[in-house]
Amino acid sequence: MEYQALLFCFIAAVFITPMVKKLAVFIGATDKPDHRKVHKILMPRLGGLAIFISFILGYFLFMPATPIFWPVLIGASLIIVTGVWDDMRELSPKWKLAGQIVAAGIVVYAGEGIVVSFINVPFTESTLEFGVFSEIITMVWIIAITNAINLIDGLDGLAAGVSAIALLTISGMAITMGNVFVVFAGLMMLGSTVGFLIYNFYPAKIFMGDTGALFLGFMISVLSLLGFKNVTLFSFVIPVIILGVPISDTVFAIIRRRLQKKPMSAPDKSHLHHNLLNLGYSHPETVLVIYTISALFSLAAVIFSQATLYGAFIVLAVLVLLLELLVEFTGLIGKEYRPILNLFKGHKSKR
Repeated sequence: MEYQALLFCFIAAVFITPMVKKLAVFIGATDKPDHRKVHKILMPRLGGLAIFISFILGYFLFMPATPIFWPVLIGASLIIVTGVWDDMRELSPKWKLAGQIVAAGIVVYAGEGIVVSFINVPFTESTLEFGVFSEIITMVWIIAITNAINLIDGLDGLAAGVSAIALLTISGMAITMGNVFVVFAGLMMLGSTVGFLIYNFYPAKIFMGDTGALFLGFMISVLSLLGFKNVTLFSFVIPVIILGVPISDTVFAIIRRRLQKKPMSAPDKSHLHHNLLNLGYSHPETVLVIYTISALFSLAAVIFSQATLYGAFIVLAVLVLLLELLVEFTGLIGKEYRPILNLFKGHKSKR
């Protein structure tokens, strides 16, 4: 039944996306090129509405009744309203954040089984209780991932493809754990996203806009909590690894802006995809490179989930080293930040 839901949502997105494209042009929900953007022509956005409609159709047709059914639906709908309004009128950051806070609050306070209340401390039998901060920490996760997906939406097919890889991983791992809600919701999101990606991959015919980026980020954040919130520290780390690309890009953007003494909300052209383009990669090559990196993170998450304690630390150590090399090679923090590469260069010159 879950695979029928995936196929249904995929076909629905394929048929609905062209209609949403016409709607976007009709109501003026278009993206104008400027100095920060890669595209050179006026593009219809609002494509995320096609992902949402396709998902909702499948949601009502296939999703089994669970306590989290309505809170997720209401929270996602509020995110869509926020995204649509922003794609049409360009909301200020504070109003977009307000919409995300309310949506996250609905899921956290009205839903069941999503709040992260504690984690186990490695090498001990004790736990770290979050207490009164449990709901706040859970909401921060939802809002952070929602915005992380939004930040990487800078090239044709990038956010949709990275999200699809994350959704495939989350759904696959949920199947092994028997989490029915996450399996159905994850696969339906996957089908809707891939159906939309047909029109969004380079050269894109429509952008997902904030409508799609916020919706994908919101749903991925919620599903990752529902799928991996199994109280242990390492299971809580799994969604962080799966979402390694958007999370690391966001973290390094914050570091970069602090070092450059710029406001946190200040836009720039130094994200991972910008730097890969500057290194000479073409538009589709850049997207495919980031897809590959995302897939490697997802593979690492699967290995991590099955590893022993020491094996898990080895996986983390390798990931941290590779991430550091990626940062230095692409200049994510700055072109002068190359400690490891300079070390190898210095060692090679001495020889």
